[in-house]
Amino acid sequence: MFSGSKIEEFQVEILGVLENLGPRQSIILARLSGGPLQNTGVMQGMSGSPVYINGRLAGAVALAFNFAKEPIAGIRPIEEMLAISGPAASKTAPEPRAARKDIPLSAALVGSENPTASLVEIATPVSFSGFTSGTLERFAPELKKLGMEPRQGISSGGPLPSKLGNPAQLRPGDMISVDLLSGDLTIGAEGTVTEVDGKRIYAFGHRFMSVGETELPFARAEVLTLLPNLAASFKISSAREWMGTITQDRSTSIYGELGRKAETVPVAVTVKDGRRAPIAYHMQLVNDRVLSPFILQMAVYSAIDATERTLGLASYSLHGAIEFQHGVQPLKLDNTYSGDFNVPLQASSGVSSPLAYLMAAGFDALKVKNITLDIEASERKRLLQIDQVTASPKEVHAGQAVELTVTFTSENGIETQRSLRYTVPVGAPYGTLNFTVSDATSSNLLDYQQLAATAPKSPTQLVSFLNNLRPNTNAYVRVWRTDPAFQVQGQDLPDPPASVGLILNKAQAAQGLWFPHGSKIAELQIETGNTVVTGSKTVPVDVKQ
Repeated sequence: MFSGSKIEEFQVEILGVLENLGPRQSIILARLSGGPLQNTGVMQGMSGSPVYINGRLAGAVALAFNFAKEPIAGIRPIEEMLAISGPAASKTAPEPRAARKDIPLSAALVGSENPTASLVEIATPVSFSGFTSGTLERFAPELKKLGMEPRQGISSGGPLPSKLGNPAQLRPGDMISVDLLSGDLTIGAEGTVTEVDGKRIYAFGHRFMSVGETELPFARAEVLTLLPNLAASFKISSAREWMGTITQDRSTSIYGELGRKAETVPVAVTVKDGRRAPIAYHMQLVNDRVLSPFILQMAVYSAIDATERTLGLASYSLHGAIEFQHGVQPLKLDNTYSGDFNVPLQASSGVSSPLAYLMAAGFDALKVKNITLDIEASERKRLLQIDQVTASPKEVHAGQAVELTVTFTSENGIETQRSLRYTVPVGAPYGTLNFTVSDATSSNLLDYQQLAATAPKSPTQLVSFLNNLRPNTNAYVRVWRTDPAFQVQGQDLPDPPASVGLILNKAQAAQGLWFPHGSKIAELQIETGNTVVTGSKTVPVDVKQ
């Protein structure tokens, strides 16, 4: 398809076959001609274009040489594409074609130390609409590792009608857009349909991202124009109507079902910066363990980047929740981030990291229902550094109080002090008692380390753990001894009876678990208002007999 929705033919001259180019995979090498190919070469977006020999489907255009002067392409045999849908699809595979002949090829065509002389998968053009250019620059390396070529301005974004289109209208050779995000911000990957078998479709002729079993909505697309380019020519297209769901993303093809509505996650993000009316974004996010957190991070980053506060002094307060199906308690998204550099990245990571942790846990009950997030942006740097901690007295007996004084330093050098009192429990063992005043990141890290050693047993336990993580706007005083610490189902057990301690000590030693830093006796909190705290200081106190 070179223009609109019209399917046009191009000619193919078979040059030979590259046997065993991949694991039990062979590629038909061909020279393409006709239409605009003389000027464009093999274009991004042509992936999946069906190739017929003597009226029979031979395969799909899938590979090409970078910077080639001629449109030489690799054709993925249709048998390898049909295999990804399982045994049922293999029955419909065409018989071996007599037109396919094994012609010896020069070794120079198979591979070379020069990457421009290697036959590689045609890069999948991924269009970003509604995103800031800074977002694409920041996440381009990660996107390219996934095999995607991020581009802006190659597709028109915007929401599509929710009603699915007529499956009978989708034909081999049509363009489709596989969407990872739709709505006010859109991410869509363009390619071509190779085969339609009832309600089953095969496209691309190579992987999209190799995520395996998945659920990605796809839409029928039309070509607006072609853009010849010295590096890589591509199509500029526009999605028209939803058609179904991609359910398999494998190395040789993507496979989907027409008429099946993909289960996506509604996302609502509102940004307030005090200079203009709040900006609201409404999107539908793909529901995938690997992709959802990454795409959510990009969307949040772009929403913050649009406030024009990516560099320099900035603070962001986030308030929201991730709600789940089946009655699981929501995950709270309440935190504040402040600094000079990479603050939008910190804030977006603070949203995506808990979601990634939850989805990677593998609990079937953790199905995301919706995500809501309010972001308040400020050009002030609300940050306090933990500068000094003193304890008085330095020596105490059990039952006596320790006075702690914490000194904070603000951005402009002004010092602020907070005092609190801790009473050493009656019967506390003698020895060194440590008081560590730290920020949320340091305190939460210890809990993460202990949770990693004792996997959560239920979705409720995991969500509760994440909801109990400390926000950045307080300082935390950890009272601890250098003794083995115990955890039971993710909960601290600092000072059990001797008989229980003996049992737990043997159990944790057998598993290689011992936390000298985690023998927490108590934890106190120092409130600092809506100001981010950073740093860590420790002061010891000697408990006498």
